[in-house]
Parts: sequence; structure tokens; C-alpha cells
Amino acid sequence: MSTAPGRIPADEGVRRRTRAEVWIVLGLSLGQSAVYAAVSLIAQLTQGPLRDATATLNRSQSDRQWLDLTLQLLGIGFALVPVALALYLLSLDRDQPGPLRRLGLDGSRPARDVMWGALLALGIGLPGLGLYAIGRSLGVTAQIVPVPDSTYWWTIPLLVLAAVQNAALEEIVVVGYLMTRLREFRWGQWTVLLTSASLRGAYHLYQGFGQAAGNFVMGLVFGYWFQRTGRVLPLVIAHTVLDVATFVGYALLAEKLGLR
Repeated sequence: MSTAPGRIPADEGVRRRTRAEVWIVLGLSLGQSAVYAAVSLIAQLTQGPLRDATATLNRSQSDRQWLDLTLQLLGIGFALVPVALALYLLSLDRDQPGPLRRLGLDGSRPARDVMWGALLALGIGLPGLGLYAIGRSLGVTAQIVPVPDSTYWWTIPLLVLAAVQNAALEEIVVVGYLMTRLREFRWGQWTVLLTSASLRGAYHLYQGFGQAAGNFVMGLVFGYWFQRTGRVLPLVIAHTVLDVATFVGYALLAEKLGLR
């Protein structure tokens, strides 16, 4: 089939637009986070060893309670915009099912999704604790503080919301959306899987090499699950459970365990 001089074939035009779309979505979300995480790691390495570094998650945004709550809620809400964008862009593919069904977010089998989500959380969480301890002992992982210094009556509900936001953003964008788009580029199964897992590891670099490696492995497990089942919802559930256990568990037990 011939085309007019200088005219891009339809299929190639679609691929170019899709590539641009992927770069935009990642640039607005976790691709941007990966760049900042790499810069943060370099900055820390030029200051001193990683064993002396601290990575604070969910840090306070203000010393005024109402403003801190407002800013943190805004941060959670705006962090979900790339999720909405990814789902919207997938909905434009007219020859495909709706994005919730396409990514296995449709809630069509809630009991099985919850069961598998809990099992995945258990399978990832326990080895993750061991890897963190090993990373700290080797000096390749920063000390992770999952909660802010100042806590209020709304801190724990907000930590739960933050856990849900993290899970939705990472699993829907980095697993569901990205792996779906990369398959459309006719990339091989392992190339797609390694790309998704590498991105997950990269945006955790600010926590040190140990946590980046651990999240890379988590990305391999979660990505492989999506390739085999086509369902992201169990991954969102698993990630939420992991983060809630980390955030809320630390908030409730840190002082008793002498961590704060």
C-alpha cells in the first residue's frame, strides 16, 4: 500500500502518538518520580553513606494542623490525576473493552481478588522486611520513616488514604497501563516485564539501593501476575495492605519499639 510523499502511514502515526502518550503519562507521574529519586540518591551519596540517610514518607507539609491536613489531602488527590489520565487514554481505544475491564479493575470477582491480594501481600511483605534489615546492615539502604513527626487524630485515616493512593498510582500506571501499552509496541514479554520492574525500582532509589532492588523484585512478581491473569485489582489490594501495615503499624508501634 503506497502513501503520499511525506505522509505518515496510519499505523506508524498511531504508534508515534502512543509513544508520546506514554512519555507524557510517565512524565506527569512515576517517570518524574524516578528522575527525582535518582537525583536524591546522588545528592545523598555526595554527603555521606546511605546508612546515615533518612527517607521520610508522608512527611508533614505545615506546622499548622489544618493546613497540614489540607495540603496532604490535596497531594493525595492530585497524585491520582495520572491514574485518571491513564484510564481515560485507554478508554479511547475503541476496539478494546473499557479500561476497568481491560485492566482487571472491574470488581467482577471480589472474593478471589481480595484473597489473592492478601496472599501477594504476605508473600512480598515478609521477605521485604528481611531485605530492609539486610540493606540497613550492609549500609545500602536509608532508614525509612513512614510517618511524620507530628501526629493528630486524623493521621491514621490519612495514612490509609495515602496507602490507597500509592497502590492505585503504582499498580494502575506502572503495571496495568504501561505494560498494556508496551505490548502494543510488540515488545517481548520479558522486555515489557523488565521495563515495568525497572521503573518501579528506579522511583524508589531515594530509599537506597537495597529498597530499589527489593521493589524491582516486587515489580517482577506483580508484572508477571498481570501477564498471567490480566488483573490489576489484586495488585492494588496487595500494595494497599503492605502500605497500611507499614504506615499504621509504624505510627502505632514505633515508640514502643524504640524506633522514634
